[in-house]
Amino acid sequence: MPSFDARLDAVYSTEAGLFVDLNHCDQNYLKPGHRPGFFISGLRTQKLGLPMTVRHFLSTEDWSRDELQSVLNEARAFRDRSNKAKPMDGKSIALLFFNPSMRTRTSFELGAFQLGGHAVILQPGKDAWPIEFDLGGIMDGNAEEHVKEVAQVLSRYCDLIAVRAFPKFENWNEDRKDTVIKAFAKYATVPVINMETIVHPCQELAMMMALQDNLGTPDKKKFVLTWTWHPKPLNTAVANSALLIATKFGMDVTLLCPNKEYLLDERFMRAAQSNADTQGGSLTVSHDIDEAYDGAQFVYAKSWGALPYFGRWQDELPMREANRHFIVDGPKMALTDSALFSHCLPLRRNVKATDEVMDADYCVAIDEAENRLHVQKALMAQLISKQN
Repeated sequence: MPSFDARLDAVYSTEAGLFVDLNHCDQNYLKPGHRPGFFISGLRTQKLGLPMTVRHFLSTEDWSRDELQSVLNEARAFRDRSNKAKPMDGKSIALLFFNPSMRTRTSFELGAFQLGGHAVILQPGKDAWPIEFDLGGIMDGNAEEHVKEVAQVLSRYCDLIAVRAFPKFENWNEDRKDTVIKAFAKYATVPVINMETIVHPCQELAMMMALQDNLGTPDKKKFVLTWTWHPKPLNTAVANSALLIATKFGMDVTLLCPNKEYLLDERFMRAAQSNADTQGGSLTVSHDIDEAYDGAQFVYAKSWGALPYFGRWQDELPMREANRHFIVDGPKMALTDSALFSHCLPLRRNVKATDEVMDADYCVAIDEAENRLHVQKALMAQLISKQN
């Protein structure tokens, strides 16, 4: 192999990895038009100690209000077709579903296609190998491979990775660690998107888009997040997310729930209060239905299980059953200031909200669902752009 005199000139971030530029290289050893240097891809850059940053979308708390508004603005451009760009042309996204989906899978798969890209659908434990997330353990159980390898390999194949992984509903102290998506974000070298774990940031954006479309600037408008009864204890993700984005956009937020047992995790309560303080809004907790609905301009319903009862849901059942009257109905909506109503869907009619509410002109749940397609296209486009 010929020797040559070279020095490290600069490190450039590229689609394939990092390009280390070598200056003063003997040009006789280069093909015409080629630059002197070499590529380093994937985690090898981290092992060499070279700088490498990847922007993930794990929670809206990691993005500023201006950045989130930029995503919403681009989503509107995709929706009204004024933006016909194909930023994912020749690119791909791996969609990992540890839990079922209808709107999320459809909107991400179609969104990638409409942007010119390709979505690869994977269901670990079903059509893909089960994955291990514990570090340092002996993998003698059901898992066939570790997230370290999965995240790195998918990063070599795909330009984006998206993950949907619900809590196990057995131990909230463990579930609140959000282990699955944080592991993918740690070991992946491409952007990772949260398709719902203990938060649901894509749903947040879709809701805020519907809210702005109808109410304009959200600041100081009264937003009621109400708990509703459901025969099963459900994930708190959408409730956490609704609380976060409503406060981040300066709204006067009321969290309505039967009692303190149904308060959301203190981490999200603190973050919401911090958002309210920063953005000039407010956060109020209420257990009084009439008081909470009074003067509301946007009512958002969601069912969730009481956190202190994780892993012992039979003990929670009598308390949950005693609060079926939290259903959103016409008389409650009549207490509001001509409020809009929405829900993330799926929704059990006449359990969470009555037919009257779901079929009313003020219900924007279908608009919110449509917006999932547009906000996710905008999000994928922006993350691809940041990578490039």
